[in-house]
Amino acid sequence: IFFENKVLKQRDISEFLGGSRELRDFRAATGEEGLWAGTVFSGMPAYLVNLDWSDDVVVAIKKALSLFLPHPICNIFLAFVCYYIMLLTFRVRPYLAIAGALAFGLSSYMIIGLAAGHNARIGAIAFMPLVMAGIHLSFSQKRVLGFGMTAAGLALHLRENHVQITYYLVMIVMVYGLVQFIYAMREKQIREFGKTLGVLVIAVVVAAGTFFGPLWALTEFSRYSTRGNSELRTISANTAGSGLPKSYAFEYSNGMLEPITAFIPSFFGGASSNSFVSDQTSKTYQALASSRDQKLVNQLVQYSSSYWGDQPLSAPYYSGAIIVFLFVLGCTMADKKYVLWLVPVSGLAIMLSWGSNFESFNYFLFDHLPGYNKFRSVTFVMVVVFFSMPLLGMLGLERLLEMGLSKEQKRKLLIAFGITGGVSLLLFLFGGMLSYSKASESELPVWFLQALREDRRAMLAGDALRTFGFVFAIFILLFLDVPRRISFPGFLAFLIVMVLIDTIVVDNRYFTKDNYQRKHNTSILDPLPVNKAILRDKGYYRVFNFNFYEAGTSSFHHSLGGYNGVRMKRYQELFDSCIINESDQVIAEVQQGKLDFRKFGVLNMLNAKYLVYGGEANNFIPNNEANGYAWFVKEATFVNSPTEELEKLKTINTKEMAVVDASKFKLERQQWPEDSLASIKLADQKPYWMKYETQSANDGLAVFSEIFYPEGWSAKVDGKEVPILRVNYVLRALQISSGKHVVEFLFQPKPYLIGNKVTMASSWLLLVLVAGSLGWSWGRNGS
Repeated sequence: IFFENKVLKQRDISEFLGGSRELRDFRAATGEEGLWAGTVFSGMPAYLVNLDWSDDVVVAIKKALSLFLPHPICNIFLAFVCYYIMLLTFRVRPYLAIAGALAFGLSSYMIIGLAAGHNARIGAIAFMPLVMAGIHLSFSQKRVLGFGMTAAGLALHLRENHVQITYYLVMIVMVYGLVQFIYAMREKQIREFGKTLGVLVIAVVVAAGTFFGPLWALTEFSRYSTRGNSELRTISANTAGSGLPKSYAFEYSNGMLEPITAFIPSFFGGASSNSFVSDQTSKTYQALASSRDQKLVNQLVQYSSSYWGDQPLSAPYYSGAIIVFLFVLGCTMADKKYVLWLVPVSGLAIMLSWGSNFESFNYFLFDHLPGYNKFRSVTFVMVVVFFSMPLLGMLGLERLLEMGLSKEQKRKLLIAFGITGGVSLLLFLFGGMLSYSKASESELPVWFLQALREDRRAMLAGDALRTFGFVFAIFILLFLDVPRRISFPGFLAFLIVMVLIDTIVVDNRYFTKDNYQRKHNTSILDPLPVNKAILRDKGYYRVFNFNFYEAGTSSFHHSLGGYNGVRMKRYQELFDSCIINESDQVIAEVQQGKLDFRKFGVLNMLNAKYLVYGGEANNFIPNNEANGYAWFVKEATFVNSPTEELEKLKTINTKEMAVVDASKFKLERQQWPEDSLASIKLADQKPYWMKYETQSANDGLAVFSEIFYPEGWSAKVDGKEVPILRVNYVLRALQISSGKHVVEFLFQPKPYLIGNKVTMASSWLLLVLVAGSLGWSWGRNGS
């Protein structure tokens, strides 16, 4: 990054660049915010695509705290800094705090997330310790400094805009608060507890104010997104009425033993992307090379992954052998109030990470815990464990170094070593008893499966021995009291170096030079030959890519698809019930040589003028039957529910008929005379504004191939506001009288127009209050 002019190669970020290109280009050209992302999923609010808020103050604080390091690697540095600050507030000496901070920032959880392009998630995690530091300072009778640190840390955390990580932070804080409350009751300090809580509430309000606009926008959008309620009567049994389907939310769930990878990274074979075929010394490679059936070999290659756990895709989250050993030591050595906080919250996180493998617990929480059914990838909750282990480990080690090595402390050291060193040694000696295979591999040839098992067993044995070595090295130094008898600074330096080696060697398995690319190598922003061919058409239309969930198409065209974790729920339902069926039928008819686009009413109403199936110049199918960007219909058919609306849509000719849910929208009439000369022309447009010119001899119902969103959009005919109707499950429509008219659609969402002003004012208030708290604390300490 610094010397080779390279950047991280992150798929999620590449897709983000493609999906947000129109909005970013519009901002660069006009200085305005586009507000509406018209190039992804036929159109949706820009809140989760690309939207700049007036939180420059918070951005400036982040840049200063990260020493202006480039994004996104600055997030790892921020994780170091914030965790170091937190450990200092817990009275851990600086050099131990360095070791703990390095372990936190270099856990494979963070590095794998960075490699995947989950920049918002890693950024939000980086500021979790700063929030906790402020809260702990406040409960340590340093309320003014704690107020400033909590407000700043939470504002920085919220700006990263990863609600799932915020949810886990709240979980950590609530358990901490509960323990503090119990101790306050025991020590009859409820009044002091109340004062501290009051200070922290004000800090939270100030920080939340800096995120007011985005929070308002997300809260509004969530009701209409895939995280919100479905209006369809037929709801899958594994859907909790609102939120995500259970099958989707728990698709990535840890197996019962999978959290052991925090201690032994290859317990389940490492990452699912690792293949033994790339290693010519592996038993699997040699077994395949010795086979004479090349066709069978080609089939078996896809089963050569080293991973043998239950998840469809996985990479092991590794905290470090030394950190796990110190965490176990901390359970016996650290202050009881910290053990009662960090051990239960870690245990809860592990149970949550089991997801569908612990249905009785997790399905109950999914159905009843507020907001929990909005999240997927429940393995992300392991961040709570990786937050807790270095903290409790360093607290325990600090206590040991403080108290000295008595007979009791030696006993506790032996217990910690017996548990961690014993587990690693047992796995090294008796790991062969494990199955080293998953259910889906039961039909593989015996000779191939045996080779796979041998390679997987060798991986586990190697890592188990490696883990034992790290644990033993730190244990023996502590047991022989090296810090006091020989060199205290030498021990601390050795600990820091060992933590670095322990984590970096494992990180290097999943994050290498191959994760970088030349700074200007942004291939998703370079048009493929098929894009260039379609761009010859200068009209306003949409493109349907059969590879629906990608943003390369959105980089150059208005696309029916896109790449975003949160979409409009009605649009997703339209895709699941109509678009996917029509696309499959298109493929079938192309293969049969009798393609007739007239029957594909949904693709036509979405103005899918081109269907793309590859990257070459001729890899597209033109659709001359697309309805265009707007048209007059002859008739409206009324239904009484969204379910009926979606079912009826499958049967109509969308050029001539529109489906209206009469329970929500009223029309003055149901039929209109045909006017062959009637026209609707798109005169001008911006992402947030569209202007049409209409002409017709009769009154009519105009359908616009634009997605209906009930918040923020307004319509005017000749300057007079008129109601927007929803037809065909997802589209907008207007009743327009005869004659010539100018029709305008304008998107002015209140969360941005009003909420952004609150965000800006709160950001400046935050700066004043944080600077004041720091100045007051500095002055008081100085005096």
